[in-house]
Amino acid sequence: MSSRRTFVLFVAAAVLFGTSFVGIKAALGPVPPVLFAAFRVDVAAVSLLALVAARGGYWIPRNRADVLGIVASAAFVLGANNVLLFLGQQHATTGAAAVMYSFVPVASPVFAVLLLDDERVTAFDSAGIVLGLLGVVVIVGPGSVLSGGAGSIGQALVFGAAVSVALGTVLMKRVGPTIGTIPLTAWAMALAAVGIHAVSLGLGESPAQVPWSPTIVAAILYVGMPATAAAYPVYFALLSEAGPVRGNLVAYAVPVVATLAGWAFLGETISAATILGFGVILTGFLVVQRESVLRLVGWETGSVVDAE
Repeated sequence: MSSRRTFVLFVAAAVLFGTSFVGIKAALGPVPPVLFAAFRVDVAAVSLLALVAARGGYWIPRNRADVLGIVASAAFVLGANNVLLFLGQQHATTGAAAVMYSFVPVASPVFAVLLLDDERVTAFDSAGIVLGLLGVVVIVGPGSVLSGGAGSIGQALVFGAAVSVALGTVLMKRVGPTIGTIPLTAWAMALAAVGIHAVSLGLGESPAQVPWSPTIVAAILYVGMPATAAAYPVYFALLSEAGPVRGNLVAYAVPVVATLAGWAFLGETISAATILGFGVILTGFLVVQRESVLRLVGWETGSVVDAE
């Protein structure tokens, strides 16, 4: 395993996913939110389907597990996730939304114990999950939660997006598709695009409402191609190269990139509550994944000793 390659993939995934929050925020308002989400998935679906078709090989679903994996990804990882995320980012800064997204690794064990036979939740796991939830409350603010203001509603929607991703990834593991991750993602994006457009139409959104401009087109293309069509293959390559424990640590680099990009390009600021909440969520993740993290540290220490 090349440490340099792993580092490059890690940074690329963090930058691509982190800056996607800025791209979304930049065009929200002029572009109806769910329609914007549909445009994002449209662009990514066309790009990835063209890629996998050109590459050939095993890119057509062949069995029930492939179809169920595509449906799970389309419904939760891409469909519900993007609808809730784009609706929520109307009322949340890029940094706060990205931090809320870092709850995904904490939520995943909850669904894993419910849906996977070999998963169990211990008292420590429960404590970590509670810490993650407390971090969410810190970010939103207890007062905002009780008052139900626009900011808290926006964060609740982003939280729902994070939960949707956690559920979708566990469902995909349960069904065990055999098709490659990039073809699976391409088909899932195509299916999700249909569903998101249906939701957009149901909300009365229309392309005629969009005040088309070079800036809006650029935002849609960026969110659809680098931040989606390129980001997911990079992420999957990172998982393959570094393993799921190390690879998923990118979830905690994304908020840093999103916050800095929001400050640089949109003039946003980040609150102390968001920073504190991120720390609490990260602590919850470390508690839930304590054994994996300890093994990782032990492996790295052993590698250094062996090298010497």
